Amino acid sequence: MPASPIRKLVPYAEAAKQKGIKVYHLNIGQPDIETPPQILDAVRHADIKVLEYSHSAGNESYRRKLVQYYKRVGIDVSYDQILITTGGSEAILFGFFSCLNPGDEVIIPEPFYANYNGFACAAGVNVVPITSYIDNGFALPPIKDFEKKITSKTKAILVCSPNNPTGYLYSREEMEALRDICLKYNLYLFSDEAYREFCYDGEYVSAMHLKGMEENTVLMDTISKRYSACGARLGALVTKNKQVYDAALKFAQARLSPPGLAQIMGEAAVELPDHYFDAPKAEYLARRNLLVSRLNKMPGVVCPVPGGAFYAIAKLPIDDCDKFCQWLLEDFSYNNQTVMLAPATGFYGTAGLGKNEVRLAYVLNLESINAAMDCLERALEEYTASQPVTFSESEGTAQ
Repeated sequence: MPASPIRKLVPYAEAAKQKGIKVYHLNIGQPDIETPPQILDAVRHADIKVLEYSHSAGNESYRRKLVQYYKRVGIDVSYDQILITTGGSEAILFGFFSCLNPGDEVIIPEPFYANYNGFACAAGVNVVPITSYIDNGFALPPIKDFEKKITSKTKAILVCSPNNPTGYLYSREEMEALRDICLKYNLYLFSDEAYREFCYDGEYVSAMHLKGMEENTVLMDTISKRYSACGARLGALVTKNKQVYDAALKFAQARLSPPGLAQIMGEAAVELPDHYFDAPKAEYLARRNLLVSRLNKMPGVVCPVPGGAFYAIAKLPIDDCDKFCQWLLEDFSYNNQTVMLAPATGFYGTAGLGKNEVRLAYVLNLESINAAMDCLERALEEYTASQPVTFSESEGTAQ
């Protein structure tokens, strides 16, 4: 099981805090946006005498509410095509378990959410990475590159849009190209859409919007980032393919039921007014603009403008992001502060890529992002002065 690039440096962060150093956590997608009080109140005021198991597929009342939610984002499904899961993580696992056998392959554009590797490991599935590049903002690789990766063991393509870790938002043309190749080779299209509410530049296109893909599409979803409710552990697997749904339900029955109190929160969340997302989206946009602007003003730093989610990958003038991110926590401080980043090596499936890249999550307020960027700017000055980078201009960006 691979280590998490997001959490593996936690002991160093804890040690820094014990020394009295303030750590700005840009390493993990834990927003500081307030969880809507209405959904917390729904649990506080629930008239519950016995906290029972829910239906293995999730409470019917919640699934029917989600039908309304999906209709608002242009997705037409029925409640019996929605299976409630313990976070988006379980939805991804159930997708792997239901559609692939041990030894089968899933193609994923890299860099990708690091836990896809862990889920694939648990399912006995092999991840086949296909590289996207920082030079074009991590756009979808050419379809001909996908075709080169397809073998008799290939059963699915997995994408995340808006993307974690790059923030890239796939265009309609890119999504339709994925549709075409999935139909040509009879592949499943797994679509992780945890960040659909946070699209800043361009159009949000769900895999469920693609015509002719009813039997091929498996949508993975979660309320974690949508409502800043990561701890609720409430997600969903959505598919119109009855065989896939029935298989996933068996796995759901084996784990009994998804979180009961969280489903009460989820029902209340669907009742939030349509304008609820206006404020958090505007806040994330301001944070994105500040972070990217600050990064690109630093000597030797390159950061594409992400079209959605709340992540960015930046190329830094360093030769080893794992060493640098550990050094930030272990040996560096500026005004008794430092910043925690996620080394990008852990988001690539191809060994050796991402060595001079880091992922940053702009989940802190503007003042904290500014302070974190002050720390990073000073840190790069110190680090590059003491450990000059010897690689060429093009190294670290796969060509």
